[in-house]
Order: sequence, then C-alpha cells, then structure tokens
Amino acid sequence: MLDYHLHLWPHGQRDTAPTLDEVAAYCDRAATAGVAEIALTEHLFRFAQADHLLGGWWEEEPDAALRASMAGYWENHARADLDAYVDCVLEAKAAGLPVVLGLEVDYYRGHMDEVAALVEGYPFDVLLGSVHWLGTWRFDDLDDAVSMGEWSTRTVDAAWGDYTTAVEELAASGACDVLAHPDLIKVTGHRPAAPGECWDRLAEAASASGMAAEVSSAGWRKPVAEAYPAPPLLRRLLDRNVPLTTASDAHRLPDVADRAADLRRILVDEGVEQLRAFRARRPLDVPLDAPPDRHPPPS
Repeated sequence: MLDYHLHLWPHGQRDTAPTLDEVAAYCDRAATAGVAEIALTEHLFRFAQADHLLGGWWEEEPDAALRASMAGYWENHARADLDAYVDCVLEAKAAGLPVVLGLEVDYYRGHMDEVAALVEGYPFDVLLGSVHWLGTWRFDDLDDAVSMGEWSTRTVDAAWGDYTTAVEELAASGACDVLAHPDLIKVTGHRPAAPGECWDRLAEAASASGMAAEVSSAGWRKPVAEAYPAPPLLRRLLDRNVPLTTASDAHRLPDVADRAADLRRILVDEGVEQLRAFRARRPLDVPLDAPPDRHPPPS
C-alpha cells in the first residue's frame, strides 16, 4: 500500500521549517499501518514562491465577501519556503526513508502554464492535481462561514457541474500526474439527484489525460463520511483502466495512513492488484502489497 497524499502542516497553523525527524515519524506511522511508501505533497499555495507567481488572482472576484475570504486565506498560508521543503524531503530520501517528493497543485484557471514552469525547476516525483475552489469559492473549507454560506445560494447540480468542468480543465492541462480526491465536491454531503453524468465525465477526464486517480480515506473524516471516490465513480475509473494511488490526505501525524486497511479492502473487492507509484514524474506500477523498488531502472 501507498500513502501518496500527505501534508506537514494543518490548515490554520503557521508553517514551520520541516525536519528530517518529522518526515521519519510520518514514515514510521505509515509502516505500522502496512504502507510501504509515502509521498509528501504539501499545497503549492503554502509557499512564498507561489505567492510571488499567483498572488492576487482573486482580485477579479465581484463578490466582496468571497474576495476578502480568499485574500485572507491566501495571506495566512503562503509563508513557507519551497526550497527548504524540497531540501528536507531530498534529505529524507538520501537517508533511505521510503518517501518521494511531491506537491499538491490546485487548479488556477488561465495560470497553469505558469505553474508548470515553476514546478519544472524542482525534482518532484509526483504532482497531485486538485480542485478546492470554484472561482474564489472554497467549497470544502468547512471552517469558513462565507464559503459554507455559498451552499445555500447555489444549486447542488450547478456546483457539481462547475466542479466537474474544472477537473476536466485541470486534467487537460497536463500539469499533474494524479487526480486527488476525484469527487471532493461531495465533501459536505450535498449530492445531485443524478450524479452519473458527473461521474462519467470525471472518469473520462482522468482516462483521457493519462492521469492516475486517488483512492482516499479523507472523506471518512468529513461530513460526507465516505471515501473518495464514491463506489460508482471508482468502478467507472476501473472500467477505463485508470491507474490508482491510495492516500490519507493527512495534515497531522495521527492521520497518516488513516484507514489504509479499509482502502485495501475496497481495492481487493474490486479486483485491483497494483497501484501506481512515481519516480521523477515517471509512472511505476507496483503490486498492491509490495514495496516499490527504491531505485527502479530508468524508462
């Protein structure tokens, strides 16, 4: 098993310099749950380098409350140093820890070429692509009253449709390797009466782009109380031969490899025998229960 979606800092906590001991603790916690390799995948927007590149993108938002909410959220997060983060994970790799260097890249409409140019300068193993906001609406920010209030002003069908379109655009950009929490829009428990069209489009977006898709336990810790993706979406992904990673999306040590055994059970029941790992953004398929080769031959 893998845990290919991990963060070093909780949202709302000011970033501190990452340390080798911190990464080692994540690896130890994962190993006790039967996870053979982890990927550190901090959010791009938590780094000052992203602020220099993207800061202010929310200024075109006509809704003053949403604009102010996003500006405050961004200012609170964009403080860490990307070089220090990369150096720490590279140090962990050099020490033989079973970790790969990753990043979670949110979708910035009209700016993905700039994002791709920024990350190209770093030795990332895997890039997760995610949609956490529609325009400036952070639909999954459960602690933000402005964001949660938007659910009462929009229809569920429109929210799901907008989210699906954003995922399609993200996948088509070719900027990332793995589609993180593919149906995150369900996080609050709001579901359309007939989600099948969105599920079909999400699965096709992953398939057409060549991306892997993430099977994540994080949804069990949210109001929706369900893993990502929902079973019908997982089946659609498998029917289209989309490779899979597994993840906890932990933001703190106790959640690392959360419910990894439950994720494994889901995959075994679906007949999944291998997962998709990455080295230098090149795919590496590994047996479900075997550790990836730390030094696979170049492809």
